[in-house]
Formats: sequence, C-alpha cells, structure tokens
Amino acid sequence: MNHQRYTPEFKDEAVRQVAEKGHGVKEVAARLGVSIQSLYNWVKAASPNKEEKRSDALFDAKKEILKLRAELRRTQEERDILKKPPWVHPVNATH
Repeated sequence: MNHQRYTPEFKDEAVRQVAEKGHGVKEVAARLGVSIQSLYNWVKAASPNKEEKRSDALFDAKKEILKLRAELRRTQEERDILKKPPWVHPVNATH
C-alpha cells in the first residue's frame, strides 16, 4: 500500500478546486493523481462543521442585537427630549 504524503499547500489547492471552483471530486482526484477517498477526507476536514456555522451565526446575531439596542436607546432618548415642553429645553436658558 502506497502512503504518499502531500503538502498542506497541495491539499489546500485540491480542496479549493472542489469547494470554490466547483469541480467534481472524482475529476480533481483523477487529475491530481490522488485517491477519491483522500480528497473527500480533505474536503470534509476543510469544511466548517455545523457547530462552527452555528457559532458564527450566533456571534453575528449578538452583534446585531447590541447594535439595535444602542439605536433603540438613542431613539428613546431623542423621543424623551422631544416630549418635554419647550420651556424646559436648555436652548432658551441663556436669555
């Protein structure tokens, strides 16, 4: 059994041809002279798993929530200022 070692750069390029360029695993494996199973394993190892995807989605959601909370707080402050009668506003306090 031949256990040939491939460089990380070689593996990355093989995975890129499948994942980004849309070439089939069988086609890329045949072209590069690697086993189909090896290429499938490399592609699987390079793909983010469900937990990583969920973690990224949660991070993005939390970031959006914080942004919206800050925007809501600012809008509420502006609303509260506009609710006050005009004689309470400090604009006329210099007279």
